[in-house]
Parts: sequence; C-alpha cells; structure tokens
Amino acid sequence: MTDPRLEDYLDLFRLYGDGLGEAYLEPEDERYRLLFDQLCRLLVRPSRFNATLPEPFRLTARLYQDGDAATLAHMQVPENRNFMLSDLNDYMDLMRRLGP
Repeated sequence: MTDPRLEDYLDLFRLYGDGLGEAYLEPEDERYRLLFDQLCRLLVRPSRFNATLPEPFRLTARLYQDGDAATLAHMQVPENRNFMLSDLNDYMDLMRRLGP
C-alpha cells in the first residue's frame, strides 16, 4: 500500500455506506469496530496527508495501536469509537469538498 491519502480514507468509509448513522443504531456492530481498527492503522502510517490531519485523530490512533491502557479503555466503549468515526468521516468529507 502507498502512503495514506484522502482517497484511501474516503474509499474505506464508502465500504460502509453513506454516513455512519447505522453505527448508532447497533452500538456493538462489529463492522464499525473493524472500520475503527482499519482507520487507526491508516492514521498511524506516515504520509504527507496524514501530517495535515488534526493531532487528536493521529494521537488517539497511535495510543490505541500502542496499547495505551487509558485509550484502550476509552475506545472499548462503542459510543466513543463511533463518535471518533463520525468526526473523522465528517472531516474527510470536508477535505473532499474543499479539494486540492
């Protein structure tokens, strides 16, 4: 895989349909846990695009991937994961709309 770029994130979100409204209907839905894991793996990879992302996204992903106990406990709660997914999805959509 090449260095993560906007399209990689958008493609991943597209696999889960339009928006993440369903994530809140089924808080324990394993699809969204998988999406969260996949996005964290993308967020921790070095790339020019990732360097432009807000630090809270990248830091949370790094701590989660590194097994930080507090972050793992916080992200164990489905609503917390879904909140980050929703924010990240909105941010990527905004980046898409703004264009290069």
